[in-house]
Amino acid sequence: MFDYLVRNAMLPGSTSPVDIAIDEGRFVAIESVITGDAHNELDVQGCLVTPPFVDCHFHLDAALSLGLPRYNQSGTLLEGIQIWSELKPDLTAEAVKERALKLLQWSIAKGTLAIRTHVDVTDPSLLAVDVLLEVREEMKEWVDIQLVAFPQDGVLRTEGGKDLLLRALDKGVDVVGGIPHFERTMSKSSESISWLLSVAESRGLLVDMHCDETDDPMSRHIEHLTFETERLGLGGRVAASHLTSMHSMDNYYVSKLLPLMAEAGIQAICNPLINIHLQGRHDNYPKRRGLTRVPELLEAGVNVAFGHDCVMDPWYPMGSHDMLEVAHMGAHCLQMMGASQAHTLVEMVTSRSAGVLNLDGYGISVGNQADFVVLQAVNEMEALRLKPARLFVFRKGQIIASTPQVESTLHLDGVRSKVSFQQGDPG
Repeated sequence: MFDYLVRNAMLPGSTSPVDIAIDEGRFVAIESVITGDAHNELDVQGCLVTPPFVDCHFHLDAALSLGLPRYNQSGTLLEGIQIWSELKPDLTAEAVKERALKLLQWSIAKGTLAIRTHVDVTDPSLLAVDVLLEVREEMKEWVDIQLVAFPQDGVLRTEGGKDLLLRALDKGVDVVGGIPHFERTMSKSSESISWLLSVAESRGLLVDMHCDETDDPMSRHIEHLTFETERLGLGGRVAASHLTSMHSMDNYYVSKLLPLMAEAGIQAICNPLINIHLQGRHDNYPKRRGLTRVPELLEAGVNVAFGHDCVMDPWYPMGSHDMLEVAHMGAHCLQMMGASQAHTLVEMVTSRSAGVLNLDGYGISVGNQADFVVLQAVNEMEALRLKPARLFVFRKGQIIASTPQVESTLHLDGVRSKVSFQQGDPG
């Protein structure tokens, strides 16, 4: 007698449905047909069942702060940073927590059950750090939260920046962050990278660096990050986020850089929604897209994942924390609409993102924790095209979110399935 039996599920990349048996919160069998009884049985009738979505790059402390204290009129990265600096003195623990918890309701409803969020550690009070540590603990039954100590104003550029970052780590923040391109000089940028990676190496921590988030082709801090990763043996533990300058770099230089990144075990994070919005702001025409070279990185053997980055904050006025929207934008801006690329795009918001976070026991596999999402779609391309309703979101073998049941019949690529529709605010 199983706790749960999910029948006729289409897994990513599969061509025929399977049954999935769950007991005591874990997957215990995945077969074409499972005989036996269950306390609960759900026939998804050919709908796509994916592992939970993973957002490997987000800013939960700033989420839903749009318009505070003012709006970003230029739409630029630098004005966003200036607005955030204006807001920081007026932050309260209650407001940050209220916004974070509201955003996480949206996340769960969209099937995003693991999030790596950067938290600003250049505020001497470390208020946001304390709040998100509380949120991480309170929400751990529903969502896995990984915190990055992020020195928004530069770890060396900020007075006492090193001490603040170390204090955040001492409090229990999980990952070492950085922003080398925002330091005052190229030499200080390299110095910051070396110091931050030495901290990670000595403490056995992961690294996630905002790196080269600019259109300047001479912003090449990824090279030094790659060197230090190789030197300290941190392969697989270091992620470089954004890397938008790579879009503008000389092709010959990139042909040297990509193999070095693969050799060092660097992982790359692209944020399609935010990168396409913020980059190319100094261009007239032609305008650069400003996204990093995702297909080329993948071909070189570098693990690449997608992040949402922002939702309704000083940098991005839109968003609902739907990782399929992120992948949908990536498909367009990166020209990745080949039939086989749909699978890779979904991986970049599921398994590849989980790899960046170094998550254990992730994925629809026997023995793993039974976390998954039932989508109102029959394959990955349809999921990317429609960004469909999350019919059911499972956590530890139990339904924690579902679409209100307004039943109708819909034919999807010849598969007849009962579906329901979610209306209104995702929260």
